[in-house]
Amino acid sequence: MNALETWLQSLTQDHTPDFWECVDFLADYFPLLLEFERTEQDAIWHAEGNVAIHTDMVLTELYKLLCTEASHIKGTNRQALILSALLHDIAKPVSTQRKTIAGIERVVAPKHEEKGANYLVTRLISLSLDHHVITSVMGMVGYHNQLKLLVIKNKGYSDYLHLAMNANLELLYWLEIADMRGRVCDDLAQQLNLLEEFRLFAEDYNLWGQQDPLLTQLPKIQVKAKSIEQTYLNNVAMSQLAAGQISTIEEAIAKNYSACQSYSNLYVMCGISGSGKSTWIEKHLGNFEVISLDSIRQELNGKRACQKNRGQVLQLAKQRLKQALANKRHVVWDATNIRKDFRRIVCDFGRSYGALITLVVFQLSEKSLRVNNQNRRYSVDNKVISEQINKLQWPCFNEAHRLLFIGEKGKELARRGSFDGAM
Repeated sequence: MNALETWLQSLTQDHTPDFWECVDFLADYFPLLLEFERTEQDAIWHAEGNVAIHTDMVLTELYKLLCTEASHIKGTNRQALILSALLHDIAKPVSTQRKTIAGIERVVAPKHEEKGANYLVTRLISLSLDHHVITSVMGMVGYHNQLKLLVIKNKGYSDYLHLAMNANLELLYWLEIADMRGRVCDDLAQQLNLLEEFRLFAEDYNLWGQQDPLLTQLPKIQVKAKSIEQTYLNNVAMSQLAAGQISTIEEAIAKNYSACQSYSNLYVMCGISGSGKSTWIEKHLGNFEVISLDSIRQELNGKRACQKNRGQVLQLAKQRLKQALANKRHVVWDATNIRKDFRRIVCDFGRSYGALITLVVFQLSEKSLRVNNQNRRYSVDNKVISEQINKLQWPCFNEAHRLLFIGEKGKELARRGSFDGAM
């Protein structure tokens, strides 16, 4: 192992690096860490000072927890927690702004959680980390402010389940305890009370400490003799439960009785140019009807890269998608789909026709993306790769019924959901 790999491995054991040591090892991968000292915070919410000061305090508080109340957290979960504490405000340097609230100028960082998770997509994958650590860190960074909001807004089981499907609730809780204790503010006691209420709800809903909520819910609906029907029921039931469309998972049995007997599969690609989407489709979905926006551009404009007639291209693609779904044909939507609103349009079509929707998410390092792009037949300008990386919006679990994560050379990194009818 090299020095960085050894250091990362030490986080699974008992090492307690401060902010500056973390910067020494990781600033080349996450250059925004170097902006923390220059990034201000609100004097009322964060009287301790800039983001660097706050992050160092959060790390200190986390180490105290890992020696006491959270001493049971070991190994890769410990590693993920430390990296999440370091990176939870990684997007504040590009999100922080001044805003007048109730007549007073305040310092805010809107959507820094989601922006932070997106920033990490092509960077964390460059490190020698288990993929479950990578997704865990991205989940905690992307959702770390949601815990208190669920309590404040008096949300119910479906919202807690949705959060649990995207991040480990117990790890999120410990991160946020450290986040709160690692700041100076007048309402600290109130903020910590909200987190304790969150924990009580999570425990009551049997979502506390669950690495995968599917494992507790799916045993209740194993009723189908045919694997193909059980696969559909498993995935759609969890999606409907997390969306609040049903109150108990058992309701999905009757609700989807007819749909599970005959349905089409809709695969939706999600990945930056050069990820290997089309190659993966050829290898794994050879019997699927492929709707490719590039191919339709070639058909209408004479060139795959020509962006003219965008509305006509998209309309023709939607028309072909509807026809395939209406006739229960298996179909794949081949496009970058890096924005949530684009994916939502396609997935909504699938749901309206009762399809089983699989989102295939490609996660590669920026270096690999650029090399792959240069070596493929239809390359795009490097500037386009940079723009796509900056615009990429990482998917949440419930965008589709199930997810596949694909890495270098088409290697499967992980899967979420049911793929063979089994639990």
